[in-house]
Amino acid sequence: MTLAKLTSVAVLALALGACQSVFQPNMRTPLEVKREAWEHIKPGCNNTDCPLVNIDTIHFPAQPKLDALVERRLLQMTQDNNRTAPPTSLKAYEDQFLRDAESRNSSYLQAKVREQHDGLVIIELSSYLDTGGAHGMPGRGFINYSRQQDKVLTLQDMLLPGQEEAFWQQAQLAHKSWLASTKMDQDPDFVKTWPFRKTPHIALTYGALVLKYEVYTIAPYSMGHTELKIPYPRLNGILKPELFPGRG
Repeated sequence: MTLAKLTSVAVLALALGACQSVFQPNMRTPLEVKREAWEHIKPGCNNTDCPLVNIDTIHFPAQPKLDALVERRLLQMTQDNNRTAPPTSLKAYEDQFLRDAESRNSSYLQAKVREQHDGLVIIELSSYLDTGGAHGMPGRGFINYSRQQDKVLTLQDMLLPGQEEAFWQQAQLAHKSWLASTKMDQDPDFVKTWPFRKTPHIALTYGALVLKYEVYTIAPYSMGHTELKIPYPRLNGILKPELFPGRG
């Protein structure tokens, strides 16, 4: 091949690389996020105990699909164990809640980006519903959104085939570490009353894989939402290699 042809091939390769960098998103550049927040009380109510709805959510201008997903997940958190279909929008939920709410009732919904790294967007969802009991009920959830795959990752998407049992064994070790750090392992009644359980709330955060628990799952209400952390080195051979931070 002549020098002129080699030069032409090199120029073409550079041009193709430039085109790819233009048309493919840079996964190291975080997605743009915009916050939207509001609080409204029941129409016509003028006292200090008016029912209210507080919504604090996020939007992704470049990812309308992710926008819709966040709203859908927040709406699912409003169900409070009801089997009816969730409201069609946050505005519809607000109207419905305020129409039926009694004095001092309140509902809070929040979505926030906890982290962005390696082409992953980790979104944390929070809720708090007070309908007049001894205390309100908080809720939590995660979205692990892969920009490369354009989808929300389930636990099965995260793990290598056949490694789910090994994953939960590592989670149990994290639970034992948590018991020791809180000194709850020295209380036999606590250990018996609040044994280890699985959770659907899993996040691929940069520092460690996080498992978050609803209140009353592995600890009493007063201890809030317990977080267990599994260091990534313990997940070698369990978690898909491309999901380790820095390897994406």
